[in-house]
Amino acid sequence: MRSSLARWDGHREPAGAPTGRRGGSGRTPPGDNVFLSLSPERAKILLFIAARTASFTMVTVVALVLITLWAAGSGMTGASGAIAAGWLGVHQVPLVIGKTSLGLLPLLPTALMLWSVARDCARAVEPDASRADLGWIVGAALAGPLLITAVCLAVAEDASAVVALQPPATLAAFGWVLGLHLVAAVAGIASRPNPLRELTVAYLPEWVAPGARAALRATGRLLVVATALTLISFLAHWSRIGDTYDAAGNVVGVLGLTVLSLAYLPNVVIGSAAVLLGAEVHIGTGGLSVFEVSGAPVPGLPILSAVPAGPAAGWWPVLLLVPAAIGVLNGIDCARTSYDEVRAPWATLASAGFAALLTVVFGGLAGGAVGSFGYLGPALPLATVLIFAWLAIPGYAALVYARRFLPNLAPSSAFGYDEYADDDEDDYAGDYAESYDYDEREADYADDRYADYRRDTEVVEGELVEEQRALGGRIGPGAGFADETADILDAEVVEADLPESRRTDGR
Repeated sequence: MRSSLARWDGHREPAGAPTGRRGGSGRTPPGDNVFLSLSPERAKILLFIAARTASFTMVTVVALVLITLWAAGSGMTGASGAIAAGWLGVHQVPLVIGKTSLGLLPLLPTALMLWSVARDCARAVEPDASRADLGWIVGAALAGPLLITAVCLAVAEDASAVVALQPPATLAAFGWVLGLHLVAAVAGIASRPNPLRELTVAYLPEWVAPGARAALRATGRLLVVATALTLISFLAHWSRIGDTYDAAGNVVGVLGLTVLSLAYLPNVVIGSAAVLLGAEVHIGTGGLSVFEVSGAPVPGLPILSAVPAGPAAGWWPVLLLVPAAIGVLNGIDCARTSYDEVRAPWATLASAGFAALLTVVFGGLAGGAVGSFGYLGPALPLATVLIFAWLAIPGYAALVYARRFLPNLAPSSAFGYDEYADDDEDDYAGDYAESYDYDEREADYADDRYADYRRDTEVVEGELVEEQRALGGRIGPGAGFADETADILDAEVVEADLPESRRTDGR
């Protein structure tokens, strides 16, 4: 079984490396069983994948907990339990502190951690990596976090006797950690060319990949507009921010609230995206949409000052033009990058389906219960249906328009192939013709030069005469080296009758 794991720095073996390693690439021979032997180089890379992100996350959690306890002037008695809770919270594991449930957890630390895992896994993938190599990478990405999770669960169990922290369910904790890191590892591997990805894509219909890429672009556009909407609302309610800092106490408290608000920023942006779609964001017993605002108390975070107090303005429904425009752009993207037709808009429908799936995942992560406030987050069923409708219906209309009125909008033309094909052929023909004319001119010039040379050439007649070998010039086995003067060639030169003006002395 072949094994080939990528190098981080493009290292190559020096000349004269052992022949058991092909080309110095760090690969074992084809007959080597990768599951029974692990080279030091591969072990180093796998250890890096397993420990880098996990250790950095744990060090960050420890630093934040110690700074918080020091700023609060409390002892270090509950430090171990707080550290364990911090690690589980980064992995979106619901926590219960005292009698308060905390299911709404910040997404920014989770997103940064998963991005780091995906990047490490992507860097370890070679274009010709085997399935065993990819299995090693995924296993390493899961091993480190699962090990730390087991330790944190044990620490949380012991700390529950000292602090008001109820240990979470073991199966739920391992499930969240395993699922998040598995998604990150697979995403990182799929982002790099490898045989397994190519094989998977080959078995899928041709409209799946364009639909998935269009869904990612449409979701990104929606989140960008939602971020701008959140920033505008935050600035519009700037006067309410000071009230949220009243309970901070000191500079450290203000800094802590600011950092916590930044950590919850992705949650608020996803909620704003749900509002743009026309869905409702639940705020405990209240709600927020483009049609109405039913007030309800919210946690005292500065970032939540962006939540309007109501009532809804009359122009808010105009915001529904944003998802409609995104749907039109999605249809044009599918028309450009796929072979969708009016009767077979499979890539357009696939992009709407993939976007709905992303809405379920992101919306589920962005919401949760917060103690007495209740559930805070988007209404997932309605948001999922709406994003599918916005991308499918306007997207199909844009696809029909593109196929009827933009016939040149084809998958190849998206990369500029068809647009310049004729120009390239004309340029090539012109270059070839010019080159051919140049070659003909060179050939004529050479013929003229050769003709002049033949007119100026002296004609000499001669005969080669071979004499006998010199004495001692014997060549054969045991004769050693022959004398360099053994072979004598004699030439008899006969001068031809030439005109008086020609020279015959060879000069």
